[in-house]
Amino acid sequence: MSGGPSEQEPVETPETAAQRRRRIEAVFGDVLPDTTSDERDHEAPDSGSRGDEWLRAQVPPHHG
Repeated sequence: MSGGPSEQEPVETPETAAQRRRRIEAVFGDVLPDTTSDERDHEAPDSGSRGDEWLRAQVPPHHG
């Protein structure tokens, strides 16, 4: 068998970190936040965080 052009492996081009992140997010979605909770301002929770208030509201009455 010959090693013609149709049998060669595709050449991979280097990608930037932003391109890699977009490709991963396209497959898996935005799973991880850009910052961790200890890096964020505790006085102003972000809009995606429900915090302790939400957790306490979810406790069933019989666990009161």
